[in-house]
Amino acid sequence: MIKEVQLVLLTTHGDDRGFLTEIYRTDTSYHKEFGGSINQVYIVEDPVRGTIRAFHKHDTLWDFFFISHGSAKFVLRDDRKDSPTYEEMNEFVLGEKRRHLLVVPPGVYHGWMSLEDDTQLISVASHTYNPENPDEVRVPPDSFDYNWSIKFK
Repeated sequence: MIKEVQLVLLTTHGDDRGFLTEIYRTDTSYHKEFGGSINQVYIVEDPVRGTIRAFHKHDTLWDFFFISHGSAKFVLRDDRKDSPTYEEMNEFVLGEKRRHLLVVPPGVYHGWMSLEDDTQLISVASHTYNPENPDEVRVPPDSFDYNWSIKFK
């Protein structure tokens, strides 16, 4: 796994009223590791399966991703030249049936593709997005020779 990337199994509580999933907690190792504060939470909705949102990285921002509805494939590539996992790539599938939080540190390119119609992603960010001075570097979805097609059909 890419250094500092974490795939955290989330705790879900259920009773006869339904379910509650804890998405982010400040008393966890991932919160302590990045040592910052949470400054923005937002939801992204992809109405059509196969929608690709990729790739970008941040210089200082940490991203925390959770799929609340549907499912998605995430692809990460380490672009930190001083990292022992420089240029390594990871793939993860997250969804409402695989309740995980994906932790992405600064310097790691990341993108995702919805695998189902009406997929919803909740994103927690360590910094507030500033459109006048965005902390992001974008590259096209076909960067790194990555093939977004679904394998094992």
